[in-house]
Amino acid sequence: MKELPPKNQEEMSDLHPKLFARSRVLFVLAVLLFGGLLVRILLLQTLGYDRYQQKVIDQMTTESSVTAKRGNIYDANGVLLATNISTFRVFISPSSIADAQAEANKNGETVDFAALIAENLSSILNVDSAFVQKQTTYTKYLDRTIKKEVDEATADSVRAFIDQYGLQRMVYLQATDTRYYPYGSLASHVLGFTGSDGTGLYGLEYQYNSMLAGTNGRYITARDAQGNEMPYSHKEYIEAEPGYHVNTTLDFYVQAALEEQLETAYIESNGQNRAAGVVMNVNTGAILGMAVYPSFDLNDPWTLDYQSLVKLLDSGYASDSEEYATYKQALLLNMWSNKAVTESYIPGSTFKVITAAMALEEKVVQQTESYTCVGSFVVSNRKIHCHKTTGHGTLTFEQGIQQSCNPWLMRVGLRLGTTRFYSYLRSFGYLERTGVDLPGEGVSVFAAEADFTELDLAIYAFGQNFNVTLMQQITAVAAVANGGYLVQPHLVSSITDTDGNVIKSYDTSVRRQVVSSAVCEEVAKILEEGVSGDGGAKNAYVTGYRVAAKTGTSEKKEFECPRCDSAAELKTVDGEQKFVCSLCKYTGSSDEFEKSEDYVCSTVAFAPADNPQYAVIIIVDEPTSGLLYGSTVAAPYVGNVMETILPYLGVEAIYTDAELQKMTVKIPDCLYWSAEVAQNYCEKNYGLTVEIIGDPDGVVYKQSPAAGSVVEKSDGRIVLYTERKAEEEVCRVPDVTGMSAVAANAAIVNAGFNIRILGTKNYFSGTGATAVKQSVAPGTELPRGSVIEVTFRYLSDEDMGHVEE
Repeated sequence: MKELPPKNQEEMSDLHPKLFARSRVLFVLAVLLFGGLLVRILLLQTLGYDRYQQKVIDQMTTESSVTAKRGNIYDANGVLLATNISTFRVFISPSSIADAQAEANKNGETVDFAALIAENLSSILNVDSAFVQKQTTYTKYLDRTIKKEVDEATADSVRAFIDQYGLQRMVYLQATDTRYYPYGSLASHVLGFTGSDGTGLYGLEYQYNSMLAGTNGRYITARDAQGNEMPYSHKEYIEAEPGYHVNTTLDFYVQAALEEQLETAYIESNGQNRAAGVVMNVNTGAILGMAVYPSFDLNDPWTLDYQSLVKLLDSGYASDSEEYATYKQALLLNMWSNKAVTESYIPGSTFKVITAAMALEEKVVQQTESYTCVGSFVVSNRKIHCHKTTGHGTLTFEQGIQQSCNPWLMRVGLRLGTTRFYSYLRSFGYLERTGVDLPGEGVSVFAAEADFTELDLAIYAFGQNFNVTLMQQITAVAAVANGGYLVQPHLVSSITDTDGNVIKSYDTSVRRQVVSSAVCEEVAKILEEGVSGDGGAKNAYVTGYRVAAKTGTSEKKEFECPRCDSAAELKTVDGEQKFVCSLCKYTGSSDEFEKSEDYVCSTVAFAPADNPQYAVIIIVDEPTSGLLYGSTVAAPYVGNVMETILPYLGVEAIYTDAELQKMTVKIPDCLYWSAEVAQNYCEKNYGLTVEIIGDPDGVVYKQSPAAGSVVEKSDGRIVLYTERKAEEEVCRVPDVTGMSAVAANAAIVNAGFNIRILGTKNYFSGTGATAVKQSVAPGTELPRGSVIEVTFRYLSDEDMGHVEE
């Protein structure tokens, strides 16, 4: 080895320390870097393993949600009110379509998969072709929905299309559950409905959504780069847990009866702002029926009811305008809302039931105490009129309730004083929500206790100038009916699983006792005598049952929207006072909005009066046809509901001798009997007058009225013809509208017909029922013995009060 010159050796000796120092630094850095990488790798493979494994899995797997089967809703007897049916979701895989198209192009094929799919699916599913075409352009996606809730027949057509063109990797069907309501519009405002995702949006569907919904499952599938499923080892299925069933207190039969009468009341009075009604067990708070009219189809909730549609079409808005869309949405929201729960109204004279209970409980009046009504009463220098402006004359307190005398109620209200009266408002539940298990319960509107004056008290005492909800009113009246206990109304009795095990039950909840049972018995007796005697609620009479009832009429003074006739409120808009429609939100000056005077007519009743079990309330908002009083607009239909449901619910009828004389009978079938046998049978078993035309010893070949017809027992007749070819004798139908019951009955019978009396049934009491409608037009010729139905009403019973300004 050649030695370096001395000088170079010195230089080298000088470089060694520096070189080694740098090398050591670089070495340490390299070790640290390498060590850091090792630590990082260790961390990734240990602490970060789950995270990065999930990222890899996410990139190679597709996760599909498995919708849980939503629970059913049943009535109290197990009748199915809401369930699920199988429908299909049709979807495409744009990624697969693009891959298939690329492969076809590569092979020189001329097929256009996107166009083919768009053209055929649009035709089969009745959707826009351009929409389907656009979905095919989202090539990064494996799933784009074309249509949901496709029925089985349509799904079969889609399957045939897929098979015809070999589109199994491009077009798919997925079976899904769709909410279905077997009875369409029945109890629509109670049940509510679900959205497209199956979530409850209104009613019980919303209130109990967490119970009904269940827990969704998952289906995880691994796919390769072409979107194909990988082997089963890469699949995972997490089963969905079905929702619970909701068992309601609703009774299908009672609900149907209530809805039928509510519709009739609304149509016959030409109501303009919906009607509502409730049937409740007064002892438990269980709601057997709750309805709003107009109703809507739960299977098609996005279609307006007829009355709302007319309002929309008459609005003047262009169908493609933003105003049109906004107004339609407002009408839908109004249609869906449960008027019985969400809205408040002025109760009118139905509140006198509560004032009477307060006064008797506090012993500020005796039933036999008398007062002379002169037609008005002065409080704080304000003259407040009775509905009978000429005055009732001298009445006892119980007669004052029955005749709905406002001055009588004002007097006892003032005796109670503002403090006690307001305390009872609180005790009867008017200052709080009832707690009924439905969403959006409204609240009452009262003057603040600190501002409550004697003038307020006097007017409140007969039910004017404040607002309550229908649920508050029937709950308070139920407290009077059941012996003084305020119970919480409810619609659900229990929650059960798919095996029938009870998950949760809902029992009667008594909040407090408000008045004594003795006072309740007194009030019930007063109200029942007002129905069966000469009180204002005679139109609620039901043969065989002691019904306690009170009617009410309240006046609504408000400004109406010129576009949709809804109520408007005065608000500050851009620094100016403007009227704003509560429904369509149209805004304008006072000269555009007309001040209206509309009415709310209502009746509340419970039965049997001596052992109360069920209460019924009906209100009709803004009736416009006929006499606008609760006694004529609502009371007859409350009576009809009671007449229908009480026997069904097992409440036994107890008839008086007078009622037995006025019973109806069903005409028997006497065809091909001997005339003699038929006559004896009809006279002895049915109390009918028998008229034989032809040979009295012959055989009956014709009869009038037909078998099954219903006639009044007291004057019922049957005409029997014993000649095969005998022509039926015809008679001319008289005009009995406007006649009293006695006169109308005589006119029908004397003309040769049978009469069937509808409406008021205690006409025998001589209290002035009037014929308002007959089933056959005057002058019509019908066979002798035919049945003419005549509807009677008491038309002189007013039940409202006025404050003179």
